[in-house]
Amino acid sequence: MSKKEIYNTCSENHFSLFFKNHEKALRNFLYYKFGNEEQAYDTAQEAFIKLWQNCSSVPWEKAKSYLYTVAFNKSLKVVAHQKVVLNYVQESQPVTATNESPEFVLEEEQFRQKLLKAIDDLNETQKVAFLMHRIDKIPQKEIAATLGISVKAVEKRLHLAMLALKKNIENFR
Repeated sequence: MSKKEIYNTCSENHFSLFFKNHEKALRNFLYYKFGNEEQAYDTAQEAFIKLWQNCSSVPWEKAKSYLYTVAFNKSLKVVAHQKVVLNYVQESQPVTATNESPEFVLEEEQFRQKLLKAIDDLNETQKVAFLMHRIDKIPQKEIAATLGISVKAVEKRLHLAMLALKKNIENFR
């Protein structure tokens, strides 16, 4: 394709080229998120399908950002579901003995629950940036590229997330 040719997300040729250029990287990104090759493959396929279904409303320049956003949001839903399943399994298992005092164990569990709730209460943009940066250790520049925003926007989201978490945790005491 010549440099002067305008790329169109709805063109089968352009979409096929886009798929070939980004499918492996997206699948690897999702494999890192899930730790499950099959789940990463399925989610990548679903993200490309959603991009194709919405191709008329997604400009070529935003296609990669859209693709990663769809895939990331899907991964968050899967993780939330896995968390529900894990909580159910943990609640159904008997409590194991520990060397810590009951008060310490109780406080630790209360703090963990408060922290998880505080993270869950962040708005979606702050939560995504926070989890990618603090949990997944992704650099701010890479987060900005993945989400299709500026590094300054990532910094602001992280700052606001930290302020909200600090406020919620201070209220815990």
